[in-house]
Amino acid sequence: MKEMVSIIVPVYMAEAYIAETIEMVRRQTYKNWELILVDDASPDNSVEIIQEIIQKVKERIHLIKKEKNEGAARARNTGIEHAEGRYIAFLDADDVWKPDKLEKELDFIKDRQAEFVFTAYEFGDEDAHGLGKIVNVPESLTYRKALSRTVIFTSTVMFDMSKLNKELIRMPEVESEDTATWWKILRAGYVAHGLNDALVIYRRPKKSLSSNKFKAMKRIWNLYRSEEKLTIPVSVFCFCLWAMRATLRRI
Repeated sequence: MKEMVSIIVPVYMAEAYIAETIEMVRRQTYKNWELILVDDASPDNSVEIIQEIIQKVKERIHLIKKEKNEGAARARNTGIEHAEGRYIAFLDADDVWKPDKLEKELDFIKDRQAEFVFTAYEFGDEDAHGLGKIVNVPESLTYRKALSRTVIFTSTVMFDMSKLNKELIRMPEVESEDTATWWKILRAGYVAHGLNDALVIYRRPKKSLSSNKFKAMKRIWNLYRSEEKLTIPVSVFCFCLWAMRATLRRI
């Protein structure tokens, strides 16, 4: 496999961000990448913006257009199928990478000889300006440890596909598909290694997050019971720890 990084971006209603996202990837200090943009039948002008940029820059930017909207999980899975690099990284269109994100994370994954790595991140406002609230990450996460904390943020993840297979990293079609994927990989016996360097900004909308918090609680509980098949006592124990850590992360 090539030493190239395949960057997979699901695109839906992203016209406000997508030009910035592409330019952000082009500014990365590590240059051996391909950018796979999977349009999930977005009804806005995202595709037109992407096509215009592709015509101008003539770089390794690939647009895959889906005929109907199928959700982020299927969009990322489509990107995985088309990825040709040794490494795969996920990026959401509204998040921001620091210019040296790929370079530092590649050095880290190689130094640790790891299959699965993730980084710290910073909360940002709706304009992706950092708010100074950093989510630090542990040096490593096993399956059991990961069940009680959702500290792995999608736009920080990188996989070494010479050590994993594409089927293992394919996302299931469930709510909180990203968390379900990390647990699936860790359940298979792998360890996720954390780089405690905030290389990503997580853009948060101005609107109230109270309803989103309730939905997140419901999604996590459903993952424990439906995907992981945990007993009710174990689910309650993990859920309480998860809720406490999720609250502290946002204070």
